[in-house]
Amino acid sequence: MPARDSIEDLIQNSDLRLVSVEGVLGIGKTSLCRKLGETLGARLVLEKFEENPFLKDFYRDPDRFAFQTQIFFLLARYRQQRDLFQTDLFHRFVITDYIFEKDKIFAYLNLQDDELKLYETLVGSMEHSIPVPDLVIYLQSSVQKLIHNIRKRGRDFESTITEDYVRDLNEAYNYFFFRYRTTPLLIVNAAETDFVNSDEHYEDLLREIFRSNRAAVEYYNPRRP
Repeated sequence: MPARDSIEDLIQNSDLRLVSVEGVLGIGKTSLCRKLGETLGARLVLEKFEENPFLKDFYRDPDRFAFQTQIFFLLARYRQQRDLFQTDLFHRFVITDYIFEKDKIFAYLNLQDDELKLYETLVGSMEHSIPVPDLVIYLQSSVQKLIHNIRKRGRDFESTITEDYVRDLNEAYNYFFFRYRTTPLLIVNAAETDFVNSDEHYEDLLREIFRSNRAAVEYYNPRRP
């Protein structure tokens, strides 16, 4: 059996530049992005959710604050993603912990019909200005693990998140990404893995990210130790 290429060779020979990691809150996408950024010497673009002044109120009273929360996120994500078009002479790779299209997941889950009409008008005028990732990595997990991770990190504004909301959001993410065809997509079973603390899990994932001859949609079940 021929020897496998080293991870360093796979990275060196890759034509990827913009890689986005996605998943429901609590899945660990930002932690994975930070580790990828360190490995690759990449520019990190992380969502600044803590800057949304409506988020805590939304988790407490979603019906009342959904529209304000959604529009704030839409405009913030638009400004941040638009800046990715700027030439970066210092980084070969750019890693983000969200894609602009995911904004619609929350909009269709939380907004009323009249609010959606205004939202769709706004987002329709923005989408053409957003760069398309070379690869999207969708981390998938169970509701139980997501709830455990949310409670474990102990963010004050997430303290009122309900299990029902996480379940609905998880289903909405699955529905969206199982039909996603905008870019190459790697769907990763992250339910029983630890890409941040397990070198074996992380190196296996790196091989999946940077291997050649990728199909439009692929599924990855990490090896168990």
